[in-house]
Amino acid sequence: MKKIEAIIKPFKLSAVKDALHEAGISGMTLTDVKGFGRQRGSSGGLETIDEYDDEFLAKMKVEIIVDDENEKMVIDAIKNAAYSGKIGDGKIFVYNIEQVIRIRTGEKNSDAV
Repeated sequence: MKKIEAIIKPFKLSAVKDALHEAGISGMTLTDVKGFGRQRGSSGGLETIDEYDDEFLAKMKVEIIVDDENEKMVIDAIKNAAYSGKIGDGKIFVYNIEQVIRIRTGEKNSDAV
């Protein structure tokens, strides 16, 4: 099993959610996050924040657990839906998952997802 974690622009969340739904993914976890990468918070003129001047930009973190055979399909769905071609489109991280357990029923691994 794999954990796929994607950091995306907030306005791309709806497109990513729809693409994952079309790919048959039924669940995900979302977190509001802030950060910056190589450009140290430069948005390329796309986002302006007047409230305060820091280099941390608002992003969304999407976390999904999938069977190994669905890894490429999910990554492609996220890449295509989150792509704008501009600075800060985001990153996708893939982790190996040893075990998943559904607390309520005790189901494990693919049955728990």
